[in-house]
This record gives sequence, structure tokens and C-alpha cells, in this order.
Amino acid sequence: MKDKVSVIIPFHKNLEYLFKSIKSVLNQTYKNYEIILIYDNDNKNDLKIIKRKFKKLKKLIIVENKINLGVAKSRNIGLSKSNGKYIAFLDADDYWKKNKLKIQINFMKQNSLDLSYSSYEILRGNMKKKHTVKETYTYDELLKKCDIGLSTVIMKSKLSNLGTFPILKTQEDFALWLKFLRKGVKLMGINSSLVYWRDTPGSLSKNVIQKLKDSFKVYYMLENKNFLESMFRVAVLSKNKLIKLYKIKK
Repeated sequence: MKDKVSVIIPFHKNLEYLFKSIKSVLNQTYKNYEIILIYDNDNKNDLKIIKRKFKKLKKLIIVENKINLGVAKSRNIGLSKSNGKYIAFLDADDYWKKNKLKIQINFMKQNSLDLSYSSYEILRGNMKKKHTVKETYTYDELLKKCDIGLSTVIMKSKLSNLGTFPILKTQEDFALWLKFLRKGVKLMGINSSLVYWRDTPGSLSKNVIQKLKDSFKVYYMLENKNFLESMFRVAVLSKNKLIKLYKIKK
């Protein structure tokens, strides 16, 4: 039997996007998976709808947060509940192409990888634009540019023994990939676009001030850089982010 994949989806709002995300998992050609949905909203009205819609879906595990905990804590709860050899992350407003799991798991086995990621399509209104990632990143390269899309990542579950998502409002995935690289984790990317990443207006990831604060915390508190180097690296990261946004809009 194929190795099980645990798909972790934190959910806060927007049922329409969530249903498309879950459907993209159900449509996968790779069928040995479980879906761990972390419901992270104080309002439980959507939870009733989700339970009613998917009441016959045995592969779906719903974990209800009593209060809103944020994506980092929610993903960590998902990690603690997972039973798969592999962990796949999917944000509730993104979705996958149907061969995503099959292609990526095979790629990981062929290359003896602990973690992999892929290129992705950015959705902005009616526009689609491919964002291509590098085949691999060194620690120093990733320090300059957070370019690994969370919804593209699959990792072996054993990696959670090395670390989980730090409790930040943004940049928590960036911080974890840096930690893995420091610890010698082997990771590689696939040039094929396997994910649709939705550029939604008003999302937390667009909160510039919050992202600047969290970027500083990543460098200063988690990567133990001194104050001046941390400020410099925030500036470099921001510059590269602006270049990426410019390319997307062209």
C-alpha cells in the first residue's frame, strides 16, 4: 500500500474557497490520504455547514479550536493529530492540481528527500501567472528570499521532531524552513506548477507592518542575528518581495 499523506488545512473563513480546497484533495490521483481540518473561528456557524456537507467523508478529521488560535498553532495541532508518513500543507484559500500528491511523493522517493516544494500558479482576479521556484535553496539563499509556497510543501512527518511552526502571525513557515536547513534537512523543488495560490485581498499576509515585525523576529529571535544584521536582512527580504510583486503584476 502507498504511504499515507496527512493533509493539514487550517480554516478561519470563506467556505467557498475551503470547499474548492477540499475538492482538490478529493480529486487527487494519489488516494491514500487523510484530511485534518483545523476549524479556527470563534463563530461556529460555518462548522455546522462543514460537518453537514462532509458527514460521509471518512477521510476528513475535523479539529475544533475553542478560540481563534491563528495558523501557526492550528498547523501544529494538525501535526500532532496526523497519522501519515508524509505531511502536506494546504491553506484553505488555495487548491491543488490533481496529480500533485502523486508527482511530489514520487519525486521525494526518487531523490531521498525529507521535504519538497513546487512552483505554483498565482491567482489574482481573472489572472493566472506561474511563479517558478529554484530547484534548491541553501540556508544563506533562503535568508534573503522567502520563496517556498506553503501550500506546495510536503515533508516527512518525522521532521516535526526537529521543530514545529513558531507562534508568529506571519512568516511562521519561513522560520520553520530556515530551521530545517540549519539542521541539515535535504529539500528540493519541482519546476512544475502543482498548486493554485490565491492572492486574496485583505489577507493577513498583506499586512505589511505585521510582516515587517515578524520578519525581524525571525532573524533576531529565532535565527539569533544581531540587531543591525536583522534590520538589514528585513530590508533585503522586503526588497526581494517587492521585486516579486512587480513581476506578478507585469
